[in-house]
Amino acid sequence: MKTLSRYALVLLGLASPLALRAAEQAKASARTEVVFEQPEKFTDVKDSDFGTENGRDAILERLREYIIERADKALPAGQKLVITFTDIDLAGEYEPWRGPQFSDVRIVKSIYPPRLKFSYKIIDFVAGRTLKEGNEDLRDLAFEMRLTADRQDTLRYEKDILRDWIGKVTRGPKA
Repeated sequence: MKTLSRYALVLLGLASPLALRAAEQAKASARTEVVFEQPEKFTDVKDSDFGTENGRDAILERLREYIIERADKALPAGQKLVITFTDIDLAGEYEPWRGPQFSDVRIVKSIYPPRLKFSYKIIDFVAGRTLKEGNEDLRDLAFEMRLTADRQDTLRYEKDILRDWIGKVTRGPKA
């Protein structure tokens, strides 16, 4: 019945698929919460020059799953990470002047670095207090120099930046 209600809401346009997946993911992982605040206003999260809402939602869902997977492994027991993205600019850019055959080809050059802007909190939910919090505007100008494991992953640069950040923030000194 719950599944039927969810699909009815989607069909009626009362809830987006991204919001439903976020709610399901939050239940699955109580240790990491990823929020995309007004994703329609993000600088560049699209799967083609024209981009679609479904393409954006799929990209954001892949990032959400990656963050949850990495953070859940890195966080000490009893802690929770809440991360709220306010802007994302993926590595590369679409260059429509190259012709219509390039409308779904992201050109990756050093002049188009990835950028991730977000706020975060690490909460000790046993003690009920915030251990760390802050705002980040991560940009990797040398992103093309990274030796990534999965060269086929279209989000490899963003995932590398997030992997490094998660490692740093979960093992760094307490605030």
